[in-house]
Amino acid sequence: MRTHTTSTGFPTTSATTATAASPLGAVRNLGILAHVDAGKTTVTERILYATGTTHKRGEVHDGTTVTDFDSQERDRGITIFAAAVTCTWNGHRINLIDTPGHVDFADEVERSLRVLDGAIAVFDAVAGVEPQSESVWRQADRHGVPRIAFVNKLDRAGADLDTAVDSLRERLHTVPLVVQLPIGQEDGFTGVVDLLRMRALVWGPGPDPYEEGPVPEALRPEAERRRRLLEEAVAELHPVALEEFCATSALSAATLASALRELTARGEGVVVLCGSAYRNRGIEPLLEAAVAYLPSPLDVPPVRGTHGGGAQERAADPSAPFAGLVFKVSSTATGRLAYVRVYSGTIRKGDTVLDAGARRTERIGRILRVQADRHEDVELARAGDIVAVIGLKSARPGATLCTPGAPLVLEPPTAAEPVVSVAVEAARSLDTDRLATALARLVEEDPSLAVRTDRETGQTLLSGMGELHLEVAVEKVRRAQGLEIAVGRPQVSYRETVARGVRGLLYRHVKQDGGAGQFAHVVLDVQPLDPDPAGREGEEFVFRSAVTGGRVPQEYVRAVEAGCRDALAEGPLGGHRVTGVSVTLTDGATHPKDSSEMAFRTAGRFALREALRGSAMTLLEPVAEVTVTVPGDAVGAVIGDLAARRGRVSGQTARAGTAVITATVPLAELFGYASRLRGRTQGRGTFTTRPTGYAAAPQANG
Repeated sequence: MRTHTTSTGFPTTSATTATAASPLGAVRNLGILAHVDAGKTTVTERILYATGTTHKRGEVHDGTTVTDFDSQERDRGITIFAAAVTCTWNGHRINLIDTPGHVDFADEVERSLRVLDGAIAVFDAVAGVEPQSESVWRQADRHGVPRIAFVNKLDRAGADLDTAVDSLRERLHTVPLVVQLPIGQEDGFTGVVDLLRMRALVWGPGPDPYEEGPVPEALRPEAERRRRLLEEAVAELHPVALEEFCATSALSAATLASALRELTARGEGVVVLCGSAYRNRGIEPLLEAAVAYLPSPLDVPPVRGTHGGGAQERAADPSAPFAGLVFKVSSTATGRLAYVRVYSGTIRKGDTVLDAGARRTERIGRILRVQADRHEDVELARAGDIVAVIGLKSARPGATLCTPGAPLVLEPPTAAEPVVSVAVEAARSLDTDRLATALARLVEEDPSLAVRTDRETGQTLLSGMGELHLEVAVEKVRRAQGLEIAVGRPQVSYRETVARGVRGLLYRHVKQDGGAGQFAHVVLDVQPLDPDPAGREGEEFVFRSAVTGGRVPQEYVRAVEAGCRDALAEGPLGGHRVTGVSVTLTDGATHPKDSSEMAFRTAGRFALREALRGSAMTLLEPVAEVTVTVPGDAVGAVIGDLAARRGRVSGQTARAGTAVITATVPLAELFGYASRLRGRTQGRGTFTTRPTGYAAAPQANG
C-alpha cells in the first residue's frame, strides 16, 4: 500500500487516506483504557488540547480536566464515570470515551467497550502492566476491540520502555510492535525516533508542537537495530510483509504501515508508542497512529442482532434502517440523557423509535453532540456516531433502539453481579420515600448496582462492585437530593435449631374469666429434624399427630400445628427464627364447652416455646459457597485468608495460570472481602458467592 506523510509527518495507509474523504470512513470511536493513575485522563486532556478542542491544558491535580467534570471525580482525583468527548484531527472525527481505571467501576468500562471500535491502552512506564490494566485488556479481548498501546510517563524516575514492553508480552500474552525509540531518559526525555520513517521528533519545554529532524548520530545504531527488530516481528506475522522481507531483506515504510494496520485489526499485534502526556510529549504521533491503525465503523464487521428468532446483520450504512444501542443513562440539568451508539441508519430530532426489548415506542426530543458535561444540539445522527438523546422516558442501558418498521434486538452489555452490600436508610423517616425514588433512579443509571429489601431484617440493602463503588453511589444521592443517609453493615439473619429435644412435654391451657372459657391440653415430643430422608434437608418444620382414639379432633390438631408455627418466629437463644424442628402431638384432652381452635392454637404456641427452652439449642449462621479466581502466585495467601474467615475449602482447580478455589464461608465474614481479595492479589482476583443455607455458629466462650 502507498503511504503519504500527514501534516505531523506520520505515515498513514492509502486505505485511511481514501476513506477520509467519506464521513463514515473518517470516524474513529475510541476508548482510553488504563489502570488508575496511569495517566489516562491526562492523555485525553492533551488530545483535546492538541486537536484544538480546548485552548488550555486541564490538570487532574487542579480539578480542571474536561472529562473528570463530576464533583466527586475532582474531589477524589480519579475517573469514576465514563465521559464522552469529540475532537477532529487531520480531517478525522474522533469520538473518545475516557473510562474509569479503578476496579470498582469495571462495569462502566464494559458498557463502553461494547460500543467502541478501537482503544488506546495507556501504561505507566515505571509500573508496566498493572492489575486493572490487565483486567481491562481482557475485557477488550472479549469484545474483540483492536488496540494500540501508549507507554506514558517516560519522564519519571525509573521509567523504562523496554521493561514496560516486556510486561505487555509476559502479562498480556500479546506481540508488542514498538514503532518508536525514546530520546533521552527520565527527566531528560525530550522526544522519540519514528522507526517507520527514521526521523527524530523533539518537543521543547513549552506547549508548541514538536520539531522534526534527522536521527541523532548517537542513537542511529540503536534506531537501526530496533527498526530491524520491528521488520522481523512484522514479517513473522504478515504474509505480504514476509514476501517483501525475503525478497529484499527489508520492509518499506509503506509495507510496515499497511501490515501494522492489518495486524492491529486482527488482534495479532499491538503497535506501541511512548511519551509523557503531562509534558505534552508524544501526543501528536499517538493521534496519527490512532487514525492510521485503528478501524473506522466501515472496517468493523456488521453489527449482529436478532428478530423473530433469527439472526440479522446491519451494516454501517446511513441509508439502512436505524439501529442503535443505549450504553449509558444519566440525569443532568439538561434532562435525562441516553447515550447511544448508532450502528446503522440515521435518526433525526422528532423521530419515533422502537425500544425493541421493551416493545414500546419512544420519541427523540433532542440529539446532542457530547463534550463531557457540555452539549451541542445537532439535527441528526448517522451510522457510526456516538451521541446523547433527550426524550426517552424509559430506555435503560442495554436497550436497543430501532426503526419501528425494522425491529432488531442487539446484544446488551453484560452486567456484573454485585459482590458487596451496605444497609442504607434515610436519617429522617419523612425522607424514606425520597430515598427510595433516588435509589431506583441510581440503579436505572448504573446496572451494576442493585437495591432490595431484606424480608427478615427489613433493611434496605444497596449492592455494588466494591466499597468505593457504594461510597460514590451513596454520596451521589446525598449531593443530588440533599438527603441525610445512614449507612451501615447489613444485618445477618441468624437461625436457631434444636440439637437435643424433649419428650412428653405436657402443657395445659386453661382460662376462665367469666362467660365461655378456654381449655386445651397437649403433649408434645420435640426433636431435631432428621436431615436424611429425601427432601427433608433444609426443611424448617415438620408436624405430626400420633393421637389415637379421637382424643383431639382433627380441627384442633390443625390449630396446634398453627400455634407451633407461631412459636417458631422467635427462639430462646436470641429471638431468631427456629428451623429444623420436628414436633409430634402425642396426646391431648378437650373440654365439652371450653375447648376451641383458638385455645388449642394458644396451647400449641406456648407448649412449643416451653419445649424449646428445655431443649439444647444451637445458633445457626448463613453460609455461602465462594468461588475465588486468583493468579497462581496468590493461592497461598488467599487460602490463608479464607481460613481466617472460618472458611472451609472444598475444591481447587488450575486454569491457564490461574487457580479457582471453592470454599464455604460464613456470610458475616464476607463483608469487606472484596477489598481484601484485591489487596492480596494486586487487584487480579475475582470472586462470586452463592448462598447455600445455614451452619452451626461457633459458641461464645464463657
